[in-house]
Amino acid sequence: MDWLRLIRSRRVGAVTFHRLLAEHGSAGEALAALPAIARAAGVGDYQPCPPGVAAAELAAGSKAGARLLFLGDPFYPAALAGLPDAPPFLWLQGDAGLLMRPMVALVGARNASSLGVRMARSLARGIGQAGFAVVSGLARGVDSEAHMAAMATGTIAVQAGGVDVIYPGENAALAEEIRQHGLRLSEHPPGTQPQARHFPLRNRIVAGLSQAVVVVEAAARSGSLITARLALDQGREVLAVPGHPFDARAAGCNMLIRDGAALVRDTGDVLEALGQAAPVSSDTGELATAPTPRPMPKPAPQPVAPPEPEAAKPAAARPPRPAPDLSGVTRLHNMILDRLGPSPLPEDQLIRDLSLPPASLAPELLTLELEGRILRQPGGLLSRL
Repeated sequence: MDWLRLIRSRRVGAVTFHRLLAEHGSAGEALAALPAIARAAGVGDYQPCPPGVAAAELAAGSKAGARLLFLGDPFYPAALAGLPDAPPFLWLQGDAGLLMRPMVALVGARNASSLGVRMARSLARGIGQAGFAVVSGLARGVDSEAHMAAMATGTIAVQAGGVDVIYPGENAALAEEIRQHGLRLSEHPPGTQPQARHFPLRNRIVAGLSQAVVVVEAAARSGSLITARLALDQGREVLAVPGHPFDARAAGCNMLIRDGAALVRDTGDVLEALGQAAPVSSDTGELATAPTPRPMPKPAPQPVAPPEPEAAKPAAARPPRPAPDLSGVTRLHNMILDRLGPSPLPEDQLIRDLSLPPASLAPELLTLELEGRILRQPGGLLSRL
């Protein structure tokens, strides 16, 4: 209770918590000294976190089915415990045993391209099969794909808000699956809504848990680059997947590689950087990779009946043409453009990635082509302009 009250007291963060504990010997003594310390710093009427607030947090965690893991517990990861700003405790939902395994973080763009999504899946699957738990931040895009691909082998989601608060809301089903088959954790009280200042704090835990951080796609200014810089500060390996120079989503990764990060082509590069042997297939002796999906067959053209002459139908019998759903069209265009980049992508792969019928996608591709926003190349390849 004293630990909880100390870290929840105003102006006390993780670094201050550890300093106060070292100076005063216990959290109880540090709580008693806080008002005098605050007065010396020019802060009047300072009161530490009341016992009732700490008790309410414990009750909220119990109601959410979460467990409190204190620094010093055998399950508390040693790599994270070694940081000067290690969280004094973590709220957990799921399999705490995953924290005893070696971990690799996989992070990247929220608006990941189709190639980025496929790379994230392949890397997460291969890293998991090599015995590592895959750590990410439960964001949309690369994070979500990494969690899903590593679900069978072990994945850990570090959350920016309370462990019972899912952000973004679209990942609610994924978060529940992680709770059942993986692990969700947070340093914030249950019920905390994520704020902008929480995300860098989350990123330091993502990096701190992991032996290496792999960045798949990242803009020049992005949260993924914050995670990579924190990993460098913590002495972790930083690796990046290169991208096309014209694709803004690859700018951050290319910068990291320019500045010395290891270049990643496949799982083998990640394992080599960690001093591990790549997993091999028992049948072929080659590096085990995810099977390449078979191209989706295009539907055979259906015969179309000739339209009736206009005179054959009375005007009153024709229903009025519905107004186009412009917001839906805009959303679909944005989905298509998000998946495409300067590197050509097969049209059938785009159809599979978006899970849309070809008949609804084809006219929008034509519209974007006529608008000069995408380029169609021989062989059914598409790229974004």
